[in-house]
Amino acid sequence: MQDVYKKCPQFENDKYLLRYVTVDDCSDLLKVYSDKKAVLFFNSDNCGGDDFYYTTEKRMQEAIEYWFWEYGRKGFVRWAVIDKQNNEAIGTIELFHRKANDYFTNCGLLRLDLRSDYETQVEIEKILSLIIPHTYDLFHCDKIATKAIPDASERIKALENLSFIPSNEKLIGHDGTEYDFYYVLK
Repeated sequence: MQDVYKKCPQFENDKYLLRYVTVDDCSDLLKVYSDKKAVLFFNSDNCGGDDFYYTTEKRMQEAIEYWFWEYGRKGFVRWAVIDKQNNEAIGTIELFHRKANDYFTNCGLLRLDLRSDYETQVEIEKILSLIIPHTYDLFHCDKIATKAIPDASERIKALENLSFIPSNEKLIGHDGTEYDFYYVLK
């Protein structure tokens, strides 16, 4: 498979398209990142204190610019999740290869940020099933990990249906902080 940092692939099914995020997604994504119900389920572990709650277009644009910068330095890839019915970005997926001195090394770390009206088992399964089969090759990893806090019951059901299992291992951050509530697929 091609280098994800040279050309970001697209994936789609009958309902969703995953494609590299663009500046044109800003107004749609502001609806996601200003959605207080949605932000509760975002994974901000090891992100320098950013809680991903953005309420202005300027702040959303800054976030997108940062995502471009990270992609350019091969830090992570951020896909926009497009609902094909209304051609609207309803979330993002971030993925990167994590190399660390903990259980979550050689791991494709996946972050899924969705607008709250899409935070359902069925929709999460449809979205994640687009990217999961490609993650191992794209990110040269032997497992995929993603976070789901206990209140994320729909997300947890979707992850379990996709064969993720809860991990008792802690993800250790850059500063030594321990993070939990991760689900792993090998």
